[in-house]
Amino acid sequence: MSVVTSRLSEEQQKKLHSLFGHVRLHLLYKASVHSFTAAAFHNRCDSQGPTVIVAYNAAGFVFGAYTSKNYTQCGQPINDQEAFVYSITAGETKPLRVAGIAGQSAFTDCGTGPNYGALVFLHEDQPAILSNPGAGFNFQAAAMHGENLDLTELEVFRVEGLGDLLPKPWRDIQWTAERKHHLMKFVHDYKPEIKAVHQARVLLVGPVGAGNYTIKAGKGGELLPLILCDTMGLEQDAGLETEDIVSICKGHVKDRYQFSPSAPLQENSPGYKKNATLADKIHCVVYVVDASKGSILTQKMLDKFIAIRRKNNQLGIPQIILMTKVDEACPLVAQDLRNVYRSVYIQKVAQQLNEALGITLSCILPVKNYSKELNLDQDMEILLFTAVEQMLNYSDSFFENLDSEDINDQPDLYRSNDYMRPVFSRHTETNVV
Repeated sequence: MSVVTSRLSEEQQKKLHSLFGHVRLHLLYKASVHSFTAAAFHNRCDSQGPTVIVAYNAAGFVFGAYTSKNYTQCGQPINDQEAFVYSITAGETKPLRVAGIAGQSAFTDCGTGPNYGALVFLHEDQPAILSNPGAGFNFQAAAMHGENLDLTELEVFRVEGLGDLLPKPWRDIQWTAERKHHLMKFVHDYKPEIKAVHQARVLLVGPVGAGNYTIKAGKGGELLPLILCDTMGLEQDAGLETEDIVSICKGHVKDRYQFSPSAPLQENSPGYKKNATLADKIHCVVYVVDASKGSILTQKMLDKFIAIRRKNNQLGIPQIILMTKVDEACPLVAQDLRNVYRSVYIQKVAQQLNEALGITLSCILPVKNYSKELNLDQDMEILLFTAVEQMLNYSDSFFENLDSEDINDQPDLYRSNDYMRPVFSRHTETNVV
């Protein structure tokens, strides 16, 4: 299923954001996709908290209304001192913002389209508005919408407050060149606790597009003692199944095996490795989650993650969460990556993941993806190498908790080099130089 995206241009998004402050806008409803009807609007926008309507007309106006209250279809007029209507035009540097008239309600919470008195959207279940300046909000029709009442699109966003910066970071970190070099040396010199295993094997699990990483000792350099095993992305109703994750973790999946979307790997399948060694097994599982999504994980995705976590708990495999795209999630972090542990919003996301997946806060690590950068960035590298350091530390924890029988009863680990090839990921390569 294709992702529904907003029609707002980058400039229009900036102007819209300027009306609020530190917020994220999560698209709930798009009329051209979900239909220009009140029923479709309420189905997706009721009980969503603060929302902003964005209407488009053929005259080039982008305008709408904001309320901090819920839509509930109670049939009553709703007072909201924070509500306003607005308009964004290409020729103006700042949006037009009109507060409500004192003593009058902001909107009528009924089963029709959003009714703000002066502006009624989806009027009579049509791509149109009813304009009545002075009814709750006083404005000039020409300035608000150019007196063009036909809509070409209507979108509704949930407005999520990001908060400000914490007085102190919720996790201490050294943003220095010395710290970066210390982390790089640790990764480069790492040796697993078990002598028979030369590389820690870490499995990356996450939704499509979450972003993964591979690591080499410099450009064209030697392989490091770490294998990041990338997998096909998890999806709500498709993608990798829990049974396949278990097979990977037990070391029963041959390198570069193509999983079937219709059925999990079976013991009699050509890609099944019967005699799995300790080097073939997964020593640490990393759940990769996109922090910039409006809703971190849907319930179906949460159910998948929880099922996988329980299976890995039974196998005794340490698990951590990698929160990617933190700069896209919070504009304060985008301004300065060193705000990552002072961002109220990033801390909130980490706490939500802790509560939803049952993984302790100390095992949740934020990182910024390389995307537009042409050169390596020290702060980005420190976050990435800190995450790798924890992957290796938790891999050692896996080895330390093994029974002596698991360690001693190992066949020849070096009959082939299949297990030594890292599975390269979809995104960025990080070099240890």
